[in-house]
Amino acid sequence: MLSMDILLVTILAAIGLSIIGIALGLILLGIDRRISARMQARIGPPLRQPFIDLKKLLSKENVIPENAIPSLFNAAPIVALASSIVVLLYLPIGSMMPILGGYGDLILVMYLLAVPALAMVAGGFASGSPYATVGAQREMVSMIAYELPLASIVIAVAWLLYSSGVADPFALTSIVANPIWSLVGPLGVVGLIILLLTFAWVSPAELSKIPFDTPEAETELAGGVLVEYSGKNLGLFTVAQGVKTLVMGGLAVAIFFPWNLSPLFGLTGYVALTVDAAFFFAKVILLMILSVTVIRTGLARFRITHVVTLFWVWLGVAGLFGLSLVILDSVLRGWF
Repeated sequence: MLSMDILLVTILAAIGLSIIGIALGLILLGIDRRISARMQARIGPPLRQPFIDLKKLLSKENVIPENAIPSLFNAAPIVALASSIVVLLYLPIGSMMPILGGYGDLILVMYLLAVPALAMVAGGFASGSPYATVGAQREMVSMIAYELPLASIVIAVAWLLYSSGVADPFALTSIVANPIWSLVGPLGVVGLIILLLTFAWVSPAELSKIPFDTPEAETELAGGVLVEYSGKNLGLFTVAQGVKTLVMGGLAVAIFFPWNLSPLFGLTGYVALTVDAAFFFAKVILLMILSVTVIRTGLARFRITHVVTLFWVWLGVAGLFGLSLVILDSVLRGWF
């Protein structure tokens, strides 16, 4: 009976967090568009514009191309949204422990982050459109490219916690409970800064934002992987994009900036949970502005060959260099 009660509470918590995550994700998209417009000396849309767009999309019917594979074409946006929400359930939000924290770690989260992109690839191929096919191929190439610097960050964090004697070094709860900045010396701080900057460049690629939006590339591919999507299906992809934006920001906060305000002010109970959750969202907004909005507003789209070069050469080397500095710092502190 007790296990059934725990299961029911977990399900209700997951549903509640999913609804909140969808709302916050759409708000993030609105903030991104608003700030980008201001940076370009435009008024821009209201913050509620993503909600308006979603309402309009959900009111329209789905148009399925004649040459499409209907089952796969319609399943892709559902899988993209579901996987984005599942990742959210593994992330600690403020001082609240993740709902599924005991059932996975950072490696699982990395795999789940790839599922929305894979769903878009499957949907693009299933649409039967040549534009979508080219977009899907570009999405696959981009995924392969940014996995190297992302893996360097994961390995560096896990190594740092393991060398410091922390149990379960890949668990997000362990990472949040042991801020990585407190575990390194000067050399390690430099390495972590490099890894943080690397993550900042990986984020817009994970979200297919300019300058890494080559899979969509409206001016070249008329929308690429999403060119044939409309109505409710396109609305689901929009929601998945918002949730994934929240997830990427939340992951950056969990790894690099896990601190909360409640211990500083001696808060407890629901007040502490509320304040820490608000602080968490504020950090996500700031990181999104710096790593997504500023970059996409200040740069033009890269060619797919430039994307591969950037991630496999420059950011790949930067990630490995940051990892090497973290390991070297740990070894030197062990000697002295």
